[in-house]
Amino acid sequence: MAIEPARSESGKTGRRGGDPGQSKKGNSDLGPYIDRMRPLLLEAFEKDNVGMLPRPELALRIGQIVTDDLGDEADNFNLLERRTLVSNLIDWLVKSSPLAPAPGTGQHQGLDTAPRAGGGSAVSNTSAVDTAKERIQPLVMERLDLAAASQLPREELSQQVGEIVTELLAEEQLRLNGPEQDAVVDLLLNDMLGLGPLEPLLADESINDIMVNGANQVYVERRGKLELTDIRFRDDPHVLNICRRIVSQVGRRVDETTPLCDARLKDGSRVNIIIPPLAIDGPSISIRKFAKKGITLDVMAKQSNISPDMCTVLKIASRSRLNILISGGTGSGKTTLLNAMSQMIDQGERIVTIEDAAELQLQQPHVVRLETRPANLEGVGDISMRDLVKNSLRMRPDRIILGEVRGSEAVDLLQAMNTGHDGSLGTIHANRPREALTRLENMVGLAGINLPSKAVRTQIAAALDMIVQISRMRDGMRRITHISEVVGMEGDIITTQDLFTFQFEGEGEDGTIRGNFKSSGLRPHFASNAAYFGLDKRLMEAMG
Repeated sequence: MAIEPARSESGKTGRRGGDPGQSKKGNSDLGPYIDRMRPLLLEAFEKDNVGMLPRPELALRIGQIVTDDLGDEADNFNLLERRTLVSNLIDWLVKSSPLAPAPGTGQHQGLDTAPRAGGGSAVSNTSAVDTAKERIQPLVMERLDLAAASQLPREELSQQVGEIVTELLAEEQLRLNGPEQDAVVDLLLNDMLGLGPLEPLLADESINDIMVNGANQVYVERRGKLELTDIRFRDDPHVLNICRRIVSQVGRRVDETTPLCDARLKDGSRVNIIIPPLAIDGPSISIRKFAKKGITLDVMAKQSNISPDMCTVLKIASRSRLNILISGGTGSGKTTLLNAMSQMIDQGERIVTIEDAAELQLQQPHVVRLETRPANLEGVGDISMRDLVKNSLRMRPDRIILGEVRGSEAVDLLQAMNTGHDGSLGTIHANRPREALTRLENMVGLAGINLPSKAVRTQIAAALDMIVQISRMRDGMRRITHISEVVGMEGDIITTQDLFTFQFEGEGEDGTIRGNFKSSGLRPHFASNAAYFGLDKRLMEAMG
């Protein structure tokens, strides 16, 4: 029985040619027409090697024969019935031809159609499914009305594409079982609506990072270790098409004039894209996935990223409105830690976040998210982090959170911390707490402000209360290695004291790093702040 294409409530259909109407004839009703046309086909293809003719050519020639023979009767057939009639005639003609391929020989591009154990025949491996998808994809595009299809929900579009795939697989003599047909439909939908081959990786919650190095090399980070996947793109233009789809969603562009771009996916995942001529081996995509499960300080303590006492101290530090800088290398977990610490912020506070690509996951109700903007084609109109920090001071924030401090905006952040915006947070790339202070001092110099180094260091010491150093170690585990306080100045030097450090003790047989989180036993410099919030006793217990 022919099936009417699925329709949305608005009456739209993704198939080309509009609605073919409710089918009035089953395959048995087409029998007389098939019998009537068989002699015509044998005569028309008498001198042809039918087994070697492409199916689209067969469809075109047989379709014309059907049209000529039906005459006025053609009005009794809708589009789907006519296509079913032509398809049945093609199948009969190919099987009837003395030069037709024998069953199991896999005429089409070497696809494996040999009978499988348990009866039936099907393409049974991923490469064959991919090959089938590549062959029928352009045919699917021809039969879909893309304008209407783009407005359909994914489930409804999936049903329509599934029907078309079933027809095309029969026409192309590709025999796939049910799960394999579903896989082909998913691949097609991913190319049409999503990020193509990357969709399975985005759905895998065990993956933290996805790194595309051209069309033929895709790495992922899983449990802190890099792994090469078997994911492949068709070619570099395919990768570039995915790049443009990503950046267009956030109103940005990537081309030869702007070959670098920071963007984000709909779920909040951070994306960096760089394309030729800067990327020599093809377009490169780096995706830092959005964590669907929020990580808290308590979860980090259970995972041994920190000790329970460190967890308590960080909670108190955040509650006590300390200005905290989170320091670490690339992929060390700085943003995750920043999200975890931000959960201690009071629900009644107004928070302004400033990022290049918005990815922070704050849970408070009163959050204003700001994002930088690149220059337009004329090279004007860019809005930098420094512009946003300056503007945020006019927005009456209780706290300012910078996704990453890496330029002249450090000056304005320090001024904000010194002028009543206590409890501000930010991240910085550095390998140790002392290096974080040096980098911060260098960034102030980038602003072009001619200040003596002692004046800059005095401002840093007055503004900053704590540096939390996090590191991804060689076993893949992220650990907080230092919790250091900024105490003040001694001469020209910023003085600090370590409250907690991670002491390396060796490596286990399974490759896991062994060590302990050690408390210095010192009285925290911010104990008076903690006392103001009634948390000084808990703080001293955690340090004890």
